[in-house]
Amino acid sequence: MNTKTYRKLIAKQLNQDFKSALEIIEVPIVEPAVNQLLIKNKFAGVNGGFDTLLCRGEVPYVNLTPPFDLGVEAVGEVVAVGDDIKDFQVGDAVVTNVRGGGYREYQVIDANLAIKVREATPEILTLMPTGISALVALEQAGEMTTDEVVLVTAAAGGTGHIAVQLAKLASNRVIGVCGSEKKAQLLKELGCNHIINYRTENLNQVLKQEYPKGINLIFDCVGKKVFDTCLENLAVRGRLVVVGFISEYGKIPEKITTTRIYHQLFWKGASVRGFLMPHYQEYIPEARDRLLNLFYTGKIKVVVNPTEFNGLESIPDAVQHLLSGKNCGKVVVKF
Repeated sequence: MNTKTYRKLIAKQLNQDFKSALEIIEVPIVEPAVNQLLIKNKFAGVNGGFDTLLCRGEVPYVNLTPPFDLGVEAVGEVVAVGDDIKDFQVGDAVVTNVRGGGYREYQVIDANLAIKVREATPEILTLMPTGISALVALEQAGEMTTDEVVLVTAAAGGTGHIAVQLAKLASNRVIGVCGSEKKAQLLKELGCNHIINYRTENLNQVLKQEYPKGINLIFDCVGKKVFDTCLENLAVRGRLVVVGFISEYGKIPEKITTTRIYHQLFWKGASVRGFLMPHYQEYIPEARDRLLNLFYTGKIKVVVNPTEFNGLESIPDAVQHLLSGKNCGKVVVKF
């Protein structure tokens, strides 16, 4: 290797404005120690909500003092291996999912934290960890079965479009909620039974009219009014899984004055469940293997957002693109 240094993106300070928190720094490349790999990152996955909240100091389970590294998931190629490495060799494609390992050109990582894949492509980042979250949220938090009505919000997004397909594969009737004609077209291609464009239709009216008995399982990534509508339209014993709340990321949380949530849930025996992947670690290996198999055998389609973002400098724009809801599929940055 000719390169002696590489660049990475750090949060130099906590700031309400994501871009103002950032700095690109150059650091020496470190040779891998025993049982470690040196990986050249090719693509990083963008998690706009997590990135923004982290730089504001608002992720409750992570208490970081600046400066700290940013980015989580990445896919790349092994360029050097430490002693005692038996399962990896130079040239292997690997995917990693470690906080601080994403927004950088190279990373050194313990070999047991890297997963070997066929190819270092952005599609892999859509499956791991994004697709894994969709699968585990639906099956574990959502207790998904078959022949139910499943509603997915932000259904054309990185997580949503995988959730739609998994719910379909489990023989459910799937409603996809989105905000543009382009996204509606994608959902049609993915086999959504019913597509609701909330910008041109009234979500609450459509659900009340078309699904008077309510929705059995709701996978919500949006929050705010969409969450309220979903809550109101839960079926008896319905489950609403909160996978995110993109409408409030990077903003002051909206204060609401209303009756307590149990008035909506109790009489239906319904429930609202929060889903956060770190609390479901034990399900990851099986979910990962199953998703890769579904992808490699053509049973699920992976959609990568067509807008190109190149290099560390493009990350603030990529985060903004995602938070503004313009994306179709997973947003990735290419190095």
